[in-house]
Amino acid sequence: MEILITGSHGFVGRAFRRALPHENLTLVDLKNGVDCRKFFQLEKKQYDLVIHLAAVVGGRMMIENEPLALAVDLAIDAEFATWAMRTEQPYVVYFSSSAAYPTELQTLKKKHKLKEKDINFNKIGKPDMTYGWSKLTGEMLMNYLRAEGTKVLTLRPFSGYGTDQDLDYPFPAIIRRAIMNERPFDLWGSINTTRDFIHIDDVVRAVVTMVRNHCDQTVNLCTGVPTTFFDLAMMATSQMGYKKKRTEFRILDDKPSGVPYRVGDPTKMSDYYTPKITLEEGINRALHGII
Repeated sequence: MEILITGSHGFVGRAFRRALPHENLTLVDLKNGVDCRKFFQLEKKQYDLVIHLAAVVGGRMMIENEPLALAVDLAIDAEFATWAMRTEQPYVVYFSSSAAYPTELQTLKKKHKLKEKDINFNKIGKPDMTYGWSKLTGEMLMNYLRAEGTKVLTLRPFSGYGTDQDLDYPFPAIIRRAIMNERPFDLWGSINTTRDFIHIDDVVRAVVTMVRNHCDQTVNLCTGVPTTFFDLAMMATSQMGYKKKRTEFRILDDKPSGVPYRVGDPTKMSDYYTPKITLEEGINRALHGII
């Protein structure tokens, strides 16, 4: 297959490159000297598949402290959608985000597992900061693109993680603190801040399986398993052989932490794929540097 991957040198892009070694890949990323916006303005070729990952994210610190820095994602997705329609791309994979879901549903009191239908484009709830708005707008563009005849798989990944992820994200930051046996062991937000962790290998395998089955809809990428940052830290330190007490953890409630509870409903995803890598195995891989 002729496959275009934008954002090819980021965390998710690298995982797709590892998983698709025998395909004919065109890689577009600022890290290899190609601005995808300029690429979309000039490229006329049709690809068998386009995996659109290009975006500015930067972790929670950037999402909350530099919201305008993320506004460029609106431009990236606008250029992408216009190009895909102009060149009549047959099949597009668009990575949205669980940040697109209404924040009012993501509370510890509700403990609601987010379903794809929780985003209603006729009655839009407030997403998570500028990044959430950009992804929600991107989804709207993908809906228009689908209506024009392009097959579009829109994905809402939850807390994807893996060994080679940047330290701006919770999982690798917590793993690093466990390896260093930091005292005190810092955690951002609240002792109960909860996420749905899915290993990057499962993310990629799920997407590949959906593409092979010609999936043309919006699907969560998640496990449905809630895990607090505190539980993640306890699991990591336990695997390192440390027996930490709760008093050895320091909660930094002045740091950006995001919504209190973000967990997905994997029902639609399970029609195609069920995650294979448990969080315990994922932690073990990360502690031993296994990709």
